[in-house]
Amino acid sequence: MLLKVGELAKHTGLTVRTLHHYDAIGLLAPSARSDAGYRLYNAADIGRLHAIQALRLLGLPLAEIGGLLGAESGSLPTIIQRQMASLDQQIAQATALRERLGLLSQRLAEGAQPDMKDWLVTLEQMTTYGRYFSPAEIQSVMANWRTVADRWPPLIAEVAALMARGVPADALEVQPLAYRWMNLMGQWMDGNYDLVTRWGEMYRREPVARRDDGPPAELIDYIGVAIGLRMAALLRHLDTEDFARLGKPPEDEWRRLGDELAALQARGVSPEDEAVQAIALAWIRLFDAFTDHDPALAARLMKAMATEPVLQAAAVVGPAVRDYLLQAIAVLQQKSSATGPSTP
Repeated sequence: MLLKVGELAKHTGLTVRTLHHYDAIGLLAPSARSDAGYRLYNAADIGRLHAIQALRLLGLPLAEIGGLLGAESGSLPTIIQRQMASLDQQIAQATALRERLGLLSQRLAEGAQPDMKDWLVTLEQMTTYGRYFSPAEIQSVMANWRTVADRWPPLIAEVAALMARGVPADALEVQPLAYRWMNLMGQWMDGNYDLVTRWGEMYRREPVARRDDGPPAELIDYIGVAIGLRMAALLRHLDTEDFARLGKPPEDEWRRLGDELAALQARGVSPEDEAVQAIALAWIRLFDAFTDHDPALAARLMKAMATEPVLQAAAVVGPAVRDYLLQAIAVLQQKSSATGPSTP
């Protein structure tokens, strides 16, 4: 089957003038002509035209295309593969852009009215976040931020106060704040250790990821030392896979139960009392969920808490209440086959 120049132009969306130009510069000469002198194009000509257009879409000038088509790298299969790769890249870029615009749209729907600077900063941040997180992870992090945002300023202020007093970062006095910092990060990142690690890496490497009202670099370094000591103590008993399995730390619930235990202990209530036993059972269930319902993981974490002073310095309850709780758990274990105990 042969196509006249007008028919080929109609099928390809090109103009007859463009096809005439390709012929004039020797880029696409028709394989035949009719008795009346009309240009006629066969299947091979159409394949070459596809290659020409594909290379033009890749940004090559006409002056280079002719030479390229004569080389092995200009074979039609190679060009098609190159064009497909280019389209894949464009699709990926367009998809990422659409997802970023979707997140911006969500911010607008929440009532934000950013000015030009806000738009540019947000777009830059989104691009940076995209190098470390998937769109779904970015959306989760942004949504979770609302649940923890008001808890960061007072914690940052407390850390800054210790720094101002000259308390060394490796002092046990800093550990309660390091514990709270880690727990707040865990709540923000849905208890996902991998997300926390990637966020920390991004925050250190990417200045654009740091909020104007966020903690300064020296404060991050300071609390980072304390967190490093805590992590080192934990890693003497757990591995990174264990961290990945730990759930979101129920710090508020543990503190509430600890306060109730302290009040009962102050009144001289026996660990065998039903009220104390109920709190002990609630504590066990929280700890069981936190350690992925794995008695072996729970035992390793309990051993870490029992033997590492750095971890004990940030315990949710003090030594006296902790002993009181352990006595209640021992009584509870004698009465039933409940899951292994937790430790404050």
